[in-house]
Amino acid sequence: MSAGDPAASGEDAAGQRRRRQALVDAAAMYGFVTAGGVIGSLLRWAVALMLPVADGGLPWATFFANATGCFAIGFYATLTGPDGRLFVGPRMRQFFTIGICGGYTTFSSFSLETFRFVLSGDVRSAALYLAISLASWLVAVWLGDMLAFRLNNMRGI
Repeated sequence: MSAGDPAASGEDAAGQRRRRQALVDAAAMYGFVTAGGVIGSLLRWAVALMLPVADGGLPWATFFANATGCFAIGFYATLTGPDGRLFVGPRMRQFFTIGICGGYTTFSSFSLETFRFVLSGDVRSAALYLAISLASWLVAVWLGDMLAFRLNNMRGI
C-alpha cells in the first residue's frame, strides 16, 4: 500500500478517530474525578464547620470525615462490585471512590494533627488518636461492606 492508497488513508483516519476517542474518554474520566473531588472537598469543609476543634481535644471533624468516608467507600464498592445490586460504569466508580471519597477523607490532615500532638509533647493523645482512628476506619469499611452485602442479597428489592 502506498501513501495515496485509499485503504491506507482509511486506516489512518480510523486510527485518528481511535486516538481522538481515547483522549475524549480520558478527559471525561478526569472531569468525573475532578467533579467528585470538588463535591467531596465541599462536604469535608462542611464537616469542619459543624465539628470545630476544641482546644486540647481530639480533631473530631477529621475523625468523623475519615470514618464516614471509609463506611461510604466500603458500602459503595460492595454495592457496585461484580456481585453487587447496582451496576455502574468505570466513570461513576471513579467519580465516587476517587473523587468524592478522596476529596472528603483526609489522611494528610490526620497525619498533621497526629504530628502536632507529638510536637506538643502529647504523645498519649497522638497514640490514642492513631489507634482509635485506624481501628474505626477499618470497622467502618467492614460495616459498609457488610451492609451492602446484605442489601445485595435481599430478595424483592
